[in-house]
Amino acid sequence: MDNWIYLSLFASCFLSATILPFASELGLAAAIASGYDPVISVIVATIGNSLGGLTNYLLGRLGNLNWLKKSKLNPDKLQQYSHYISQYGSLCALLSWVPIIGDPLLLVLGYLRVSIISVSVFMVIGKLLRYCVIAWFF
Repeated sequence: MDNWIYLSLFASCFLSATILPFASELGLAAAIASGYDPVISVIVATIGNSLGGLTNYLLGRLGNLNWLKKSKLNPDKLQQYSHYISQYGSLCALLSWVPIIGDPLLLVLGYLRVSIISVSVFMVIGKLLRYCVIAWFF
């Protein structure tokens, strides 16, 4: 039975890191409030959300500018993100957990071909810290 809770937590965290409007924080809070292991819950949420973020990165890496524009990332935003990324590089992935800007940020990081390894490391750190803070309060 516990495995289903963790599997659904993983799925909701994965989907919330894509362009779908899910709230992974609520799933994590509900799992912890229901008595599930907070450490396992944070790890599952981090892995799911990071893999979803990596999906965005890889979609951006495909380099289809028309697809990026269809994902509600207008050319002005693309230019704005490009400026920050050229200035801060893969460190920008630390902000991939932030609502509204996180998903497009990972798309642009992929589009600009920033190192997948450094993006992954900073993305996981940012997402893990967010989930640790949420778990702390529950």
